[in-house]
Amino acid sequence: MVTSPPGPLLQRSSALTRFILAPNPGPMSLEGTNSYVLQTAGSPAAVVVDPGPLDDTHLQALAGAGAVELILVTHRHADHTAGSARLHQLTGAPVRAADPAHCHGGGATLRDGEVIRAAGLEIRVLATPGHTSDSVCFNLPGDGPQGSVLTGDTILGRGTTMLDYPDGTLGDYLSTLDRLEALGAATVLPAHGPVLPSLELIVRAYRDHRLERLAQIRAALGRLGPDAAVGDVTDAVYSDVGPSVRRAAEMSVAAQLDYLRGAARDG
Repeated sequence: MVTSPPGPLLQRSSALTRFILAPNPGPMSLEGTNSYVLQTAGSPAAVVVDPGPLDDTHLQALAGAGAVELILVTHRHADHTAGSARLHQLTGAPVRAADPAHCHGGGATLRDGEVIRAAGLEIRVLATPGHTSDSVCFNLPGDGPQGSVLTGDTILGRGTTMLDYPDGTLGDYLSTLDRLEALGAATVLPAHGPVLPSLELIVRAYRDHRLERLAQIRAALGRLGPDAAVGDVTDAVYSDVGPSVRRAAEMSVAAQLDYLRGAARDG
């Protein structure tokens, strides 16, 4: 007897969420995009966050995970948005994002501070620019004793976040970290990598990493001169990175140089 291969696996990530790992692994996406299904116990109604790539098997699995009422997007990158329009076609659910270019089916643009009530859930929208200018996180205050936060690429399950400069800036990102730290010990539900405990602890580690990198770049500028090129500073500070993530390292350096030089001008 010939049997079909198993479909994508729906995995539990918190009391109110499960996720399906999209088949798009890579240097920047880690194992792939975590597409989340938000659902209260015993209810067929669901909200999907970050549909992921345009892969029909993946999207069919998301559509079949519940009666999808709403589709939300954390930010504009294709590994989060490319499947959005197709999932809307499969479910009829509107797609909402901070960038209107990624809204479909009459979905309204997301607003900072907005409280969304869908599928029996309360979802709070937080503008969290830095990775990109349109990045948002979704806070589920009722998800376990400390709540949870779907962080998109703002906080990853492993490693650190790239700043997509010049659209994403370090000043914005540091302000975003302050805002997220205030949410305390919420569970971190990242778009890439494993679920993490205690958002505030992860945020502190992220901030320490950024400040350490800034110190390394200041030291490199001291050796190379204040007008050193991005590539030269990247060679000095990120000498251990491979070619697959070289561009990401250069964008992070560019964002940090812009932050430091802006501070110097303002000072």
